Amino acid sequence: MAIYNVDKYLDSLNDGREVYYRGEKVKNVVEHPALGSAVRHAALIYKWQNDPKYRNLLTYNDKKYGEISSFYHIPEIREDLLNRFELIYKTTRMGRGTFNIIQAIGSDALFALLIATKEIDSKLGTSYYSRVEKFYRYVVENNLALSVAQTDVKGDRTLRPNEQEDPDLYVRIVKRMDDGIIVRGAKAHTTQGPVSNEIIVLPTRAMTKNDADYALAFAVPANTKGVKMISKPEKGAEAALNDPWFVVGRENVETESLTIFDDVFVPWERVFLAGEWQYAALVAIMFPTYHRFTAISYRAGIADMLVGLGKLLAEYNGVDDKSHIRRDIVEIIKYKELLRSTGYLAAHEADQDKATGIYVPNKVMTNVGKLIANENYLDIVKHLVDVAGGLAATLPSSNDFENSDEAKYLKKYLVGKKGTDAITRSKIISMTKEIISSFGALFATAMIHAEGSIEASILELYRSYEYEESKNLAKYAAGIDDELKN
Repeated sequence: MAIYNVDKYLDSLNDGREVYYRGEKVKNVVEHPALGSAVRHAALIYKWQNDPKYRNLLTYNDKKYGEISSFYHIPEIREDLLNRFELIYKTTRMGRGTFNIIQAIGSDALFALLIATKEIDSKLGTSYYSRVEKFYRYVVENNLALSVAQTDVKGDRTLRPNEQEDPDLYVRIVKRMDDGIIVRGAKAHTTQGPVSNEIIVLPTRAMTKNDADYALAFAVPANTKGVKMISKPEKGAEAALNDPWFVVGRENVETESLTIFDDVFVPWERVFLAGEWQYAALVAIMFPTYHRFTAISYRAGIADMLVGLGKLLAEYNGVDDKSHIRRDIVEIIKYKELLRSTGYLAAHEADQDKATGIYVPNKVMTNVGKLIANENYLDIVKHLVDVAGGLAATLPSSNDFENSDEAKYLKKYLVGKKGTDAITRSKIISMTKEIISSFGALFATAMIHAEGSIEASILELYRSYEYEESKNLAKYAAGIDDELKN
């Protein structure tokens, strides 16, 4: 693996990429005060791959490619998906409860593209599969950091791509040439785009014949001419600059960008779909199936951290024996274990794609888990806040503990249950405060919308569920059929 240590990854990001932050062009994302946190978080993957303690988890000995990142191991048996769940779950815990997406999302996209392009080639005689396979080899052999741009900015949501007043509100082909295509448009929510090596672009929805120029999938290096990334304000990282107790914001942030393709040239070998509108939906749906499995894996890891926070808060506050507090903590435990259960079952009940042999997480259980995660997160935060109490909003800063005039009072008056000290208790409360304040908007929105909205999961679950056995049972129970058919 060429980029196998932290230094090589950091050096790879100083490549002239065009990134903007709060109205200014960023010279080097590694050295940027706020974006540097996203870099450090992504770099943990490379650190762990080189650490004997974690090497077995983070690397895999592939028969074809040798030692590769575990994230890029193609699921050949159901157990591979179970191992992938554990990989994502454990690295989320290792990242202080923050998902590390830098190779997970790209591998989700690559698995989906391998399956989809194999089917497209078999039906249309195209050569997309070999292109994806070649790109996959390049990624694996160089152990690259990837981001995925799927969600178009969309404009008027009631209109199809070709009906928009501005034709660039979905990414599209504006010119075809002998050596490649020119693309234009913008994608929203490109997680870790500014700190990735390559950007994989996927269609966001089903297309019609009139939308053919928008049925588009490709990959480009992050520093490609015409690619411009406007990062969202990293309020968690910015808050951490002023408060050393906000550890997550300083070390474990992931950024998102509005990614603009301003007449970007893509060579044909990097193009994986170009106008085959009938298959845009196949690509658009296959990727979220993998990525929602990734979602329930990392969200189980986040939930594990919330369980720990809740229990420590209860113990330090001296209320862990109170019935309403027990109920709060049990609700968080239920959330975590339901996510783990759906993840395990999605892997155990995985389906094998016959053409490629790649295993796909069970769509029903994946979307059930995703809906549990989406619909209940804000209630989980409510339970955590109930345990924490009002200091989650009014806690003095760590700077106040460093001022000797204040510290003697804080250490006296902010103690909790006998045997605990004020600083330890305050750090736990500070972590809770970080989740609900500087990360509050991000977590609340991401846990409801990331990896697809609630409605998207409902639609896929309704469409994917096998109803026949249930309908046969209902007919049998109602006396319409004399015996159960299955």
